[in-house]
Amino acid sequence: MAQIPENMVTQAFELPGYRIVVNHGVVRGIVVRSRNLIVNIGAGLQTLVGGNITAYTNLCERTRVESFEKMLDHAAALGANAVIGARYDANDVAAGVTEVLAYGTAVTVEKV
Repeated sequence: MAQIPENMVTQAFELPGYRIVVNHGVVRGIVVRSRNLIVNIGAGLQTLVGGNITAYTNLCERTRVESFEKMLDHAAALGANAVIGARYDANDVAAGVTEVLAYGTAVTVEKV
């Protein structure tokens, strides 16, 4: 399955220089992740000195990347070559467990 290039994903509802020829519908990528003991210990130590808590930053970034890639896979599986209206959402599922959702509208576009 061909991956959709990142430059064909936008938060806008159009891609300049392209026109939408097929709307494939909503696509999503969901990742549910929990913190682990090692991350919690490392983050706890970082809070003592203040600043960016890189253990949590890295965990969040990996989770967002995974959900984004899953969204692109879903769009490609539907035959799309672009995603418009892309967004992220996050919710706590349980204590220390978070769902990250990447979603948008899968479309097929052609150059104008």
